[in-house]
Amino acid sequence: MTSIGGAEMVDWNLAVATATRLVRPGPEVSRDEARAVVAELRRHAKASEEHVRGFTRMGTEVTHDTPVLVVDRPGWVRANVAGFREILKPLLDKMQERRGGSPGGAVLGAVGGKVTGVELGMLLSFLASRVLGQYETFAPATRELPAGGPPDAPSGGRLLLVAPNIVHVERELDVQPHDFRLWVCLHEETHRTQFSAVPWLRDHLEGEIQSFLGETDVDPMTVLERIREAAQSLAGGRPEAEEDDGGRSFVELVQTPAQREILGRLTAVMSLLEGHADFVMDGVGPQVVPTVAEIREKFQQRRAKGASRLDMALRKLLGLDAKLRQYRDGERFVRAVHDQVGMDGFNRVWTSPNTLPTKAEIAKPADWIARVHRKAES
Repeated sequence: MTSIGGAEMVDWNLAVATATRLVRPGPEVSRDEARAVVAELRRHAKASEEHVRGFTRMGTEVTHDTPVLVVDRPGWVRANVAGFREILKPLLDKMQERRGGSPGGAVLGAVGGKVTGVELGMLLSFLASRVLGQYETFAPATRELPAGGPPDAPSGGRLLLVAPNIVHVERELDVQPHDFRLWVCLHEETHRTQFSAVPWLRDHLEGEIQSFLGETDVDPMTVLERIREAAQSLAGGRPEAEEDDGGRSFVELVQTPAQREILGRLTAVMSLLEGHADFVMDGVGPQVVPTVAEIREKFQQRRAKGASRLDMALRKLLGLDAKLRQYRDGERFVRAVHDQVGMDGFNRVWTSPNTLPTKAEIAKPADWIARVHRKAES
């Protein structure tokens, strides 16, 4: 990244160091237990590939593969910092250029980069103890983060399974460990199948994200002012007459109107991807996970209530409550479409970006069926 006086807009190394220092330790396991967990997760990931592709009828002709990386919490942090660094580079370069032309820009860049690095590290330390798995697609391939995909792909992606978090949750829920680990792998393998079987999906998502970031105010003072207003509204510091933001999160409050339109499209896609993964888990689970009903019920209760009052406040602040709605709304959409037109009919959703559901269609699956199927049949 181009920097002014050696200072980047985000001190990425400091972000990693901060998150690694602050993240809570995982559950206590012996060395032998840890090795056994890692080996079992790798076996389950491999088995899940066949289960998911058979059920979804996706990816049966895909010849390239993406690696499965079983990581600890610091490993998840490093992978996500690498992804953030790649996806945010155009925006940060633009902000760097704007700041470099202002008086004291180099000094502000050095100080601001460290402050932002610490803040990002704090955020990642919170998330690193909660994520069970993730399909990471934006970070470039390195020795620590190998990636699959065709040779000409910009990044092939990799599946991350966060072993200590999986062990923590299975103990917290008091469920059968073997079954829970396979159940988690089914969900995450669905995401890997989505991206490996739909070659345009990664580029489409990246394009939408870059469009969203391109609409961001690049004047640092403007950004700070909007953040201040957002913080005041969350803290109840705005007059009652201005309380028109309802339950919107911090992320939503700092958006421009154009960004809200893009976010609506991104929300629809993420709802589709997450809902599809939940639908596949429910479809495959009864055949291969004997205690799936117990796991599903306990996990849903955990999703709904959060771990604590602080956890729920942070979820609201970061927009993670919207993530929970994506699972629920997306799963209802997938199930409704599948019930009406079957798996092959549903799979038309992967034809092109034009066949993805809109945010409104996620709520009204019949509208998506009418648009995509009637247009295809006319």
